[in-house]
Amino acid sequence: MNPNIASLYTIASKSERTIIGLMSGTSLDGLDVALCRFKGSGLSTEVELLQFETVPYTEEIKKEIRPVFSKRDTDLQQICLLNAWIGTLHASMILDCLQKWNIPPQQVDLIASHGQTIYHAPKHLHQIVQFPNATLQIGDGDHIAVKTGIITMSDFRQKHIAAGGEGAPLAVYGDYILFSKKGEDRIMLNMGGIANFTYLPGNLDASQMFSTDVGTGNTLIDAFTRLYFNKPFDENGSIADSGKVNQELLRSLKGHPFFQAGFPKTTGPELFNIAYVQQAQQQSQTQGLSAEDIIATLTRFTAESIADAILRCFSIITPVIYASGGGMHNPVIMRMLRILLPGYIFKDTSALQIAPDAKEAVLFAILANESIAGESLQNQSKSPGIPGVYMGKVSFAL
Repeated sequence: MNPNIASLYTIASKSERTIIGLMSGTSLDGLDVALCRFKGSGLSTEVELLQFETVPYTEEIKKEIRPVFSKRDTDLQQICLLNAWIGTLHASMILDCLQKWNIPPQQVDLIASHGQTIYHAPKHLHQIVQFPNATLQIGDGDHIAVKTGIITMSDFRQKHIAAGGEGAPLAVYGDYILFSKKGEDRIMLNMGGIANFTYLPGNLDASQMFSTDVGTGNTLIDAFTRLYFNKPFDENGSIADSGKVNQELLRSLKGHPFFQAGFPKTTGPELFNIAYVQQAQQQSQTQGLSAEDIIATLTRFTAESIADAILRCFSIITPVIYASGGGMHNPVIMRMLRILLPGYIFKDTSALQIAPDAKEAVLFAILANESIAGESLQNQSKSPGIPGVYMGKVSFAL
């Protein structure tokens, strides 16, 4: 037997597996590194988060990525170079974390790498008849595997697209395995650059489960905070708190057909960007707004997009909302959500023994565990094209 295949067989046969999950989202904050211990698979999965760290992207790293991030017209050579460079960069970050945690790489069975999304193109957005849904994440898994010496799985989103989905959100499978609870309807709300949620029915009926993007999370707030204040984000929502929501601009921002489309759906910064806001300002004749009022309005836009989607989806029941992602640290967003969603109970995933900032990285580690050790889950979810396992590309060390 090929020794690489034998290694996979050995890992799959172990009673416990140690897996590193990686996540870098559209906010370009940095690389989330979650070291997890797994027992079992499927609905019997037990996971323990052993270590977690967000390794921040320096301004130099962000300057390399931003010229190709969510841009239709870009430098193909730069994308090619970044694919290898980011893979090597992520590998170095992993090794630094392991050294800090005093854990030899040989003790890690697998790495599950999300990669760095640079373009997301569902068909409803690109609208080119002859082409399907598509998405692109860079940060080559082969480079991670060779530099760390750890078997690496990557390109998970391609499986979802190949099976008929849009490549996002992918949290649904891990959410179902890890967070479903009989007797409690749950919304797993993640507010990263884009906001999305997974609905987990309390009757554990997978046919009722679904996952969807709902609109912006932090992406527009962050973009305009950088533009006007040269800060990476609106810390504690202080800028939004100092401004006033402009209703004319808010109506224009909410006028895009995306918000009237049915669920599930996906989106990204390819749609929601600075140009989107500037066009909305022209339509609403609000070009003279102060920077504080713009950020206050964008913060309200995020909160209303999330609340509107939840109210559309759940007219009879009020599931418990478990928040995660950077948006949960913005008290203005959370205050608005509580006002807009009266009667809903709000918690975060720490109540479920998973640190909110680590959740997405942990969920990709779950995908790797299922790919290696899981069995096909007959998932009849409404989210389109969800296969039993989102198995990614497997990269071996030399």
